[in-house]
Amino acid sequence: MSGGGSSAPGRFADYFVICGLDTETGLEPDELSGENFEQTPLRRTFKSKVLARYPENVEWNPFDQDAVGMLCMPKGLAFKTQSDSRDPQFHSFIITREDGSRTFGFSLTFYEEVTSKQICSAMQTLYHMHNAEYDILHIPPTNDKDSCSSIEDCNVTSVSKLQRFNSYDISRDTLYVSKCICLITPMSFMKACKKVLEQLHQAVTSLQPPPLPLESYIYNILYEVPLPPAGRSLKFSGVYGPIICQRPSTSELPLFDFPVKEVFELLGVENVVQLFTCALLEFQILLYSQHYQRLMTVAETITALMFPFQWQHVYVPILPASLLHFLDAPVPYLMGLHSNGLDDRSKLELPQEANLCFVDVDNHFIELPEDLPQFPNKLEFIQEISEILMAFGIPPEGNLHCSESASKMKNLRACDIVSDKRNGNIAGSPLNSYELLKENETIARLQALVKRTGVSLEKLEVREETSSNKDLKVQCDEEEFRIYQLNIQIREAFANRFTQMFADYEVFVIQPSQDKESWFTNREQMQNFDKASFLSDQPEPYLPFLSRFLETQMFASFIDNKIMCHDEDDKDPILRVFDSRVDKIRLLNVRTPTLRTSMYQKCTTIDEAEKAIELRLVKIDHTAIHPHLLDMKIGQGKYELGFFPKLQSDVLSIGPASNKWTKRNAPAQWRRKDRQKQHTEHLRLDNDQREKYIQEARNLGSTIRQPKLSNLSPSVIAQTNWKFVEGLLKECRNKTKRMLVEKMGREAVELGHGEVNITGVEENTLIASLCDLLERIWSHGLQVKQGKSALWSHLLHYQENRQRKPTSGSFSTSGVLLDSERRKSDASPAMSPLRISLIQDMRHIQNIGEIKTDVGKARAWVRLSMEKKLLSRHLKQLLSDLELTKKLYKRYAFLRCDDEKEQFLYHLLSFNAVDYFCFTNVFTTILIPYHILIVPSKKLGGSMFTANPWICISGELGETGVLQIPRNILEMTFECQNLGKLTTVQIGHDNSGLYAKWLVEYVMVRNEITGHTYKFPCGRWLGKGMDDGSLERILVGELLTSHTEADERQCRTPPLQQSPSMIRRFVTISPNNKPKLNTGQIQEAIGEAVNGIVKHFHKPEKERGSLTLLLCGESGLVSALEQVFQHGFKSPRLFKNVFIWDFLEKAQTYYETLDQNEIVPEENWQTRARSFCRFVTAINNTPRNIGKDGKFQMLVCLGARDHLLHHWIALLADCPITAQMYEDIALIKDHTLVNSLIRVLQTLQEFNITLEASLVKGIDI
Repeated sequence: MSGGGSSAPGRFADYFVICGLDTETGLEPDELSGENFEQTPLRRTFKSKVLARYPENVEWNPFDQDAVGMLCMPKGLAFKTQSDSRDPQFHSFIITREDGSRTFGFSLTFYEEVTSKQICSAMQTLYHMHNAEYDILHIPPTNDKDSCSSIEDCNVTSVSKLQRFNSYDISRDTLYVSKCICLITPMSFMKACKKVLEQLHQAVTSLQPPPLPLESYIYNILYEVPLPPAGRSLKFSGVYGPIICQRPSTSELPLFDFPVKEVFELLGVENVVQLFTCALLEFQILLYSQHYQRLMTVAETITALMFPFQWQHVYVPILPASLLHFLDAPVPYLMGLHSNGLDDRSKLELPQEANLCFVDVDNHFIELPEDLPQFPNKLEFIQEISEILMAFGIPPEGNLHCSESASKMKNLRACDIVSDKRNGNIAGSPLNSYELLKENETIARLQALVKRTGVSLEKLEVREETSSNKDLKVQCDEEEFRIYQLNIQIREAFANRFTQMFADYEVFVIQPSQDKESWFTNREQMQNFDKASFLSDQPEPYLPFLSRFLETQMFASFIDNKIMCHDEDDKDPILRVFDSRVDKIRLLNVRTPTLRTSMYQKCTTIDEAEKAIELRLVKIDHTAIHPHLLDMKIGQGKYELGFFPKLQSDVLSIGPASNKWTKRNAPAQWRRKDRQKQHTEHLRLDNDQREKYIQEARNLGSTIRQPKLSNLSPSVIAQTNWKFVEGLLKECRNKTKRMLVEKMGREAVELGHGEVNITGVEENTLIASLCDLLERIWSHGLQVKQGKSALWSHLLHYQENRQRKPTSGSFSTSGVLLDSERRKSDASPAMSPLRISLIQDMRHIQNIGEIKTDVGKARAWVRLSMEKKLLSRHLKQLLSDLELTKKLYKRYAFLRCDDEKEQFLYHLLSFNAVDYFCFTNVFTTILIPYHILIVPSKKLGGSMFTANPWICISGELGETGVLQIPRNILEMTFECQNLGKLTTVQIGHDNSGLYAKWLVEYVMVRNEITGHTYKFPCGRWLGKGMDDGSLERILVGELLTSHTEADERQCRTPPLQQSPSMIRRFVTISPNNKPKLNTGQIQEAIGEAVNGIVKHFHKPEKERGSLTLLLCGESGLVSALEQVFQHGFKSPRLFKNVFIWDFLEKAQTYYETLDQNEIVPEENWQTRARSFCRFVTAINNTPRNIGKDGKFQMLVCLGARDHLLHHWIALLADCPITAQMYEDIALIKDHTLVNSLIRVLQTLQEFNITLEASLVKGIDI
């Protein structure tokens, strides 16, 4: 802007504009509006022109002729004859400038008789031409004309039959054309502007001429009526009566002058809350209605209810027909589309619907994007809003026609009503609508809730009554006052949700460490809010919504604003209001500010807010100068009934020489405050540096708030699309970075212990937003839309092509093997690698019956590809089919910009650096094929093995149960419900046959869909009389990182070191086998193991890895304690194995004989001894054939679970058996070491350890 902030006087209106038919240029068809010539000439649209505007220009708000012309009459000129209804129609509109500032327009469209003979005869000619063409094309229809003519175009066939009937005959018919008068204002005083325009129109159509010439009134509104200062009300004169407007003070919710009531009547509470949720999460929103004003009312209401957040993206509540190509914008938008009264939703070609919220305003219907999270406390919130509505006599489920006055009922076409009856939208009578209410489950839930909360609706109504008695003093009419009241009550209830939800947001704002300048330059790399900590404080049910909301642009801008203004003075006014409310809540809530509960707290600020409005309306603060006679030439100002006159531009083009009212009515401080307020009420100035910075820093390609409403040359469209392409790429870069930082950051903190992932909710949010981004990229520049998901339909085309020509070089459907995965020439057996095949992955998704929609399939496919680390590779392969891409996409589409596409794939490649389980963890109920490979040792005649082996696999989500393995078969595939990440394998045999001894090296299990391969090392014998005599073992698995590493490991290392349980293999045979650890190392191992478990429990539940691994894995607790007991264990004679379990059994026998002989040491000691004996006996009596080391493992796990380990260690350290079986240097004989060991184990007492079923099968203690 030309820095015009300072010079902008506080005028109520900037321009008065007249648009309509320019008789000089005649009839110009409006091609851009996209009307076809099938239509009869009366139905076609013609170009409208701005006929006059007063004044010519004001420097603080330059006149935008294209935009005003397009938005005053978005459909161009309309012609009608005397037989059509010609009610004047009012609508408002917004013009958003490039800097994000706004100016408001209000227009009244009415019909005037066409006096120009040329125009009438031109219309007649068009009809002759049309009819001639029509006769050639269509055989004249027979019969049933009458039945159709009564109902306007109820379907396509009747439209063609109707063509003859709405014709125009110059000799018989009078032709009317639309004209529009319009006010352009800096602030949105909708009600006042509507009255001004209606009274002006009334002056032209009433039989009595108005008291003064029209010029006087228009001059008055342009130059003599000021904007009311903040917190004040203003009264000025229309042609026929006073008009009142009032403006909230800086401590109230910002100005909003549309009737919220209408939105709830049109959509119903449930739909409004869902639409509100979509807007908060920045989905694309398309409103659809045949009334411009409804589009505007819904859009403005939804964005106003977001307080304190502001919609940051494309905002075009009325999308002119010529800008339809804008619907394919790959960015979040909120747009309104005018339906021609062709209510058929199916005819509407929308480029993408994967994350589109489609709102059919007139039909009470809303189509939501998939997996929309619930707004926090949704039911209680709907309940609160419903109570407010009911107190005003508005049914919460909305009412299709309450907003239509009886006169408009005629316009409701009969066929609509029939279809609405079918849809259950209309009730036959008010009584029915309550029946309908009862059937509606939401309302039923609400009623139950009302009963529980004990809220009585009568009380509410009474409160209303009492206030309406005082209304006598209010200067505006009753109806208008009720609209003010309802508006403020609903807005306060909505604002209260955010003050409750974000009551302690300030604690989590991350203040930048560097100065403002450098903060701006690095804005995008900076985290400005501690999301993880904030979410960890929130009630569980809020998380799905909040974790997504914190990722939005509007939230980021809100926090940026907060960071920008430390001191109260330069604080953004919206922020100031919000912060003061938050402070109040903090004072009210005695509870600790960080402890969040999901207790629903209703709005308490309503009365105060209503009071402020009422006071302004009872005592009007300012009255503007009355309209007066102007210095006009004699004979001017006359007018003809029914025609809006051509006004005298000389008197209207310049205001009064000295603006008397500015001095009289607006003291200096008001004007100053006014300028502060400018920002909040979306005024035109953004001259403060801060705004500009935030805009620049934040605009991730959303630099386009509104398409340029002017010359739509191909070059402009191309430029717009280029901006989109750049924006998409930038967004992709930021998203991938954000996701990686989340993952890596956590993993770095963990220092590589276990496998870590971010909270399920948060990871899901990030992945869902990645899916949305991919859908937006894939729907940019589509030639023809097919299906709701652009990405999936592209994949399907690709699949079809591949099936048609299966042999096309390396990209054959047979899939590709990675070179590195080719089998090495090593002898050790391994699984043949999984083929990498995009088509195969699609088939997996297509086979999942639970996923019903295309959008769902695309998302599942993205998740699967992420988990397999193939996303970038698959998409590259998909896009390598250039012919297909050319066929599906326009030249300007993102997918056809080669450099950007390459960079985009490169960004996605970075996901391969981390492990995602975003497919396995989400589709928990699907069937998955698992491939098992058992590798017996080659050295000791595994082939002679005669027993029947079995295996049982467990994962985080379940276990397979016992699977019998056919003898001599070491590889098999079976299907079962998703087990999640695999944790343990139990393997054993039935000890039958002559040679029932089996030395198993390791077991591999692979998930055939995701390709995750787990290795379960064993390296021990299964067989009576071998090793520790075990017939079954529990093996703990680890996820292999990639095929290549696994292969190389197999070649190079002997299997000995790989298997964790190898350490516990034989106490004798050759003592050098086992690495001898000294006491320091053993203590360290114990510390590490216990530390791992403690850390595990300190993580949020969704992030914890496998506890089994920490107990029984390679450096788990069991193996550390094993080291303790093996330290200084006396080696017996050659060839006799002695196991720790033998020692424990001896100790048990010792305590039991003590107990029988009733030699009773202290009580405490006795309970410990008894518990120890009880556990050892139970484990010995288990029907399972686990060997001695297996029994030791079980004892440690149970001891950890029941917090008994440290007692048992203390007990065994004093046991005489220990003295016999351990040398003097043994750790267990060293009291200081034992005491420190006990202290370390005691730290496990505070945790509730739950053991995996496979570890304690067959034992019930």
